[in-house]
Amino acid sequence: FPVTIGSEFTGTTLINGNSVNIMLMPDTREEADRLFAELSVGGEIEQAMQDMFWGDYYGAFTDKFGIHWLINVENHLQ
Repeated sequence: FPVTIGSEFTGTTLINGNSVNIMLMPDTREEADRLFAELSVGGEIEQAMQDMFWGDYYGAFTDKFGIHWLINVENHLQ
């Protein structure tokens, strides 16, 4: 599945770990739920996995190391 890395932050103080977002785009909700559950252990959940207004299945969290993760399943894959 695709992995996208972004680094655009405005108005945010740079600290170790917040200078990048890692987006995983698995093919299924089941894989998204598994990745979310395993990678978010010990971190802070910002958006639980759920259907979003734009039609995709999405969630976000910061892991125990301070890295920001986004997980998105595109609706057309369902």
